[in-house]
Amino acid sequence: MEFQQIYNEWHKKSYFFVRSYVQDDMVAEDIVSESLIKLWKTMSEKHIEHPQSLLFTLLRNRSVDFLRHESIRQAAWGELADAYQQELSLRISTLEAYDPENIFSKDIKSIIDKTLATLPEQTRNVFIMSRFEHLSVKEIATEYEITPKAVEYHITKALKALRISLKDYLYILFFL
Repeated sequence: MEFQQIYNEWHKKSYFFVRSYVQDDMVAEDIVSESLIKLWKTMSEKHIEHPQSLLFTLLRNRSVDFLRHESIRQAAWGELADAYQQELSLRISTLEAYDPENIFSKDIKSIIDKTLATLPEQTRNVFIMSRFEHLSVKEIATEYEITPKAVEYHITKALKALRISLKDYLYILFFL
């Protein structure tokens, strides 16, 4: 029997049979073509009593193989999607919990404390009174019996030292 004859006789039925299971036109066409070729080769080598039965067995087996493979592939994609969803959820929750003040406040406080400890006592005390105790320049000047200009000098000196110590954090501090 010629291949063209086999093709003309069984292609359409085979295609609709396979297509109903695999739900993909191109895959169905591939399975049908491979099965028709295999049937034709087998019929060329030996006599087949029921070629249609052999053809539908070939079609069924290839369709089952495809569907099993598709099932495994879908399960793998599902696992990947689950893992990605978990990672995405983790990133979202981490970003939502992100509080820059808490993250940097300990580091910055430590740097500030170390920097202030290196300053002369009067400069350190003037700065602390100005920035942490919120006293005015005039109140600090009165407390230390120095001029307001001297208070401003000490504050400027402390700020310069802190600016150098916190240089890596300055860009971040603009956002805080």
